[in-house]
Amino acid sequence: MPDYRRYYTPGATVFLTIVTEQRRPLFADPTNVEHLRSALRIVLQEWPFDIAAAVVLHDHMHFLWTLPAGDSAYSKRVGRMKAKFTSALEATVASVSKSRVKHRESEVWQRRFWEHTIRDDDDFKGHLDYVHYNPVKHGLARCPHEWPYSSFNKWVRLGEYDGNWCCRCGDRTFKVPDFSKIQDIAGE
Repeated sequence: MPDYRRYYTPGATVFLTIVTEQRRPLFADPTNVEHLRSALRIVLQEWPFDIAAAVVLHDHMHFLWTLPAGDSAYSKRVGRMKAKFTSALEATVASVSKSRVKHRESEVWQRRFWEHTIRDDDDFKGHLDYVHYNPVKHGLARCPHEWPYSSFNKWVRLGEYDGNWCCRCGDRTFKVPDFSKIQDIAGE
């Protein structure tokens, strides 16, 4: 069995990739996006933290979470979010493998998730761009501002982006940002 090691740094900002089991497009259904938001609200009440950025696509999501000083428990938060979302689903998967039953898991989520501890401002900016460009990368939107399940417009209001960043509206063209350093750690 592989030796998975996570880095836990109190107060860190972490980039997360969380994927549905077998890439089922659960979040193509807006009701499921609302279930996810409800699950996140519960986790935020139980263990406060800051969601710096987020994007929810049909079969996976990316987050930038900043934990409180002295707190490094992002894995517990991810697990709780997965559990609360799973319990909110009305339809259940008919067959569950013996291994998943043993570990009290459903077939909603991939067992593991990807994480990367943000090192500095440039690393944060690169991951922020990756989060917001993701719907375009996967062909779900022509422009970041079109995707409804993203923090992009929040960051436009904060002045980090021009509203036309990586936009194809009209006759606009743009250069795709270089994500070569991030793609290896993004977990997609």
